[in-house]
Amino acid sequence: MPAPPSRPRPYRLVIFDFDGTLADSAGWVLHALTEAAGLYNFRRITADEASMLRGWDNRAIIRYLGVPFWKLPSIARHMRERMAAEADRISLFPGTEETLRGLLAAGATLAIVSSNAEPTVRRILGPELSTDIAAFECGASLFGKARRFRRVLRRLGVPPGEAIAIGDEGRDIEAARAAGIDTGAVTWGYATAALLATRRPTVTFERMEELVPRLLGALPPGDGLVLQP
Repeated sequence: MPAPPSRPRPYRLVIFDFDGTLADSAGWVLHALTEAAGLYNFRRITADEASMLRGWDNRAIIRYLGVPFWKLPSIARHMRERMAAEADRISLFPGTEETLRGLLAAGATLAIVSSNAEPTVRRILGPELSTDIAAFECGASLFGKARRFRRVLRRLGVPPGEAIAIGDEGRDIEAARAAGIDTGAVTWGYATAALLATRRPTVTFERMEELVPRLLGALPPGDGLVLQP
């Protein structure tokens, strides 16, 4: 009699992006970009344009805005500083606390890799949730997350094959793949599901409540989960 199929192995380490994945900051970013456009002389966008750009990759968005690549570090620094001053205006997505607690209770190690500043990330998470994060790698450049993922793996002593990186943008998937990590894409953040599908993540999540059961290897195939071939 054949053995029953085994469930997927749970991941030891779950690495989260922050903005657009755990924190609902898209509205704040659109408002702040309008101000930054005046300061750094790039194209201002409307809400309709912002919705359109969700289906574009980051390099195409940068070209559309007319931002020279040499200006990106200054703009990113400005955005981090402004978010630090206005962190109280940004909330976590509903279910974030329950998701992180559920993963932690099951024995998973949690980390955050973000372009945002660590003090800001900790402030939005709150002191209790922040203590649940084993490693923060913050202040990453727009296309510099791969080395941050590798640094987290080394620091926590976890092989790449036992980790997954969860994010909401194509660049998150690309960086995780470059570091040899499985990739999870969430569809409630900055990028559209269609764009994320072109990056072929290991798994796509459509609802926050899918994260815990799937990452622990307990969600049956087809139960609200989109697996990429």
